[in-house]
Amino acid sequence: MKYAFYPGCSNHSMAKDYDDSTKAICKVLDVELFEIPDWNCCGSIDAVYSFKPLYSIALAARNLAITEKMQMDLVTPCSACYFTLNRTNKILREDAGTKSKVNEALANLGFNYNVSVRVWHLADIILSDIVLQKIKEKVKNQLTKFKIASYYGCYLVRPPEICNFDDPEHPTHLDELVETLGASKIDYYGKTRCCGASLGMTNEELALKMSKDILLSAKNSGANCLATACHLCHLNLDARQKDIESRFNIKINLPVLYFTQIIGLALGIELKQLGLQRNWVSPKEI
Repeated sequence: MKYAFYPGCSNHSMAKDYDDSTKAICKVLDVELFEIPDWNCCGSIDAVYSFKPLYSIALAARNLAITEKMQMDLVTPCSACYFTLNRTNKILREDAGTKSKVNEALANLGFNYNVSVRVWHLADIILSDIVLQKIKEKVKNQLTKFKIASYYGCYLVRPPEICNFDDPEHPTHLDELVETLGASKIDYYGKTRCCGASLGMTNEELALKMSKDILLSAKNSGANCLATACHLCHLNLDARQKDIESRFNIKINLPVLYFTQIIGLALGIELKQLGLQRNWVSPKEI
């Protein structure tokens, strides 16, 4: 299985652990990722789309145009990039005027985008029937001590007309993975609630409260760790967990892992290859 790989800005910076664990498990599962050459920011920043939507669409379209020349489907581990790239495809298919303006801009760089690239989230590929079967066959460590609350967040499942990963209100794919790895799945009310990532710079108090509610919902339901497939959700729920504890004078101490790290643990991949030493809330206890 071969895919054009769009890592997004975060995988090369704050989410290096996601990048490392993605590449580690894909190597074991025979999923070949070919990083898109000279890729740029997908334009997902809300301010760009709010004030200059054409700029945002053109940024995303450039990545898609490069991928089109590779003649592959595109896969990205970032939920925001997944949404933005799929949104761009939808706009360009439905709005001939915008498509013409974007291609006029791309022509200056030697590109033309015919809207033929299919965009997948990494979780789509890893949780497909074929790869999931490979995971079952290659599991070395049954994660029987793990009680995992799967956190889907916003962009992985909504809006359904753009993001078609799972049911937008009652997603189950990550929960099915949890059971495949021998862990216990934890059902809790917060699994599709927004973590407040987009409010981090404008309303920190509200953003921290939104993340707090998700973490406490998972922990009070019996989880000893939380699994996510999104850089920004991981940042809010893991890196800012100490800020949440300090702000609200509570103790949470709930490890937050990327779903790729959890798969890697079950496959017996070395901890450093999975980037687990970079997690802010240590998962050592489990």
